[in-house]
Amino acid sequence: MRKFWLLLSSLVLAVVVVGAGGCVPADLEQVSPPRISAWVEAAELGGDLGIVFSQQNVGLAVTGEGKATGVPDVALVRLGVEAQASTVAGAQRDAAQAMDYVMKVLKTKGIAEKDIQTQRYSIYPVRRWIEREDREEITGYRVSNTVVAKIREVDKAGSVIDAVAEAAGDLARIEDISFMVDDPAPYYEEAREKAVEDAMAKARQIADAAGVSLGEPVYICEGAAYAPPIRMQDVYGMEAAAAPVPETSISPGELEFQLTVQMVYEID
Repeated sequence: MRKFWLLLSSLVLAVVVVGAGGCVPADLEQVSPPRISAWVEAAELGGDLGIVFSQQNVGLAVTGEGKATGVPDVALVRLGVEAQASTVAGAQRDAAQAMDYVMKVLKTKGIAEKDIQTQRYSIYPVRRWIEREDREEITGYRVSNTVVAKIREVDKAGSVIDAVAEAAGDLARIEDISFMVDDPAPYYEEAREKAVEDAMAKARQIADAAGVSLGEPVYICEGAAYAPPIRMQDVYGMEAAAAPVPETSISPGELEFQLTVQMVYEID
């Protein structure tokens, strides 16, 4: 009798442990974990004990990947000016004048005000170390003003960079350039369709190899979208050259848009 109840208690504990390990997807109806059924027969005390186990399939889970490529139609150029003088006011004055030249050039090139955004403005002291006195002193001040210009005609990016460098002279700073697609939705739609097709193909292949029948999908989840930016740094160096330079050549290349889709199928 004692052995019977010990065995039955162990069976109940096993069912509780299996149930506690189930995973419930967010915002979805709870999915029943694999169930263990048992049939216990004891005709009389001390009689034979028979137990039959059966475990149901949860399903078949697969992940599909989809990619689409597109040519960038927008260039983002991070540019600005940097001035240094013995006083803050002097550095600010020189930086403001140079930035005024830059803004006029951008507008002349057809870049709208809404597509020009100030990203950083800083004032900080320039110091030097006096070895014999074991101390440092402030020798001047540096003012930096940086904006991001959205160039909607990518083939004009090189000429915009050259014009800015010429207008601001030695105070010009061209930090980097990156490319993007203004409306990525169609590319993500293409990548999404390919991801679903890839997941379905994988599910059919696995089901065939395992010798099971594939049912309806019971769970579909889209992963995070990703489009790695194309970035170029040090496009024009830290200072504009005094001598004439060849026109800056810019190549936007292609952008790749990626998506993943997770699917779970019923199987028999």
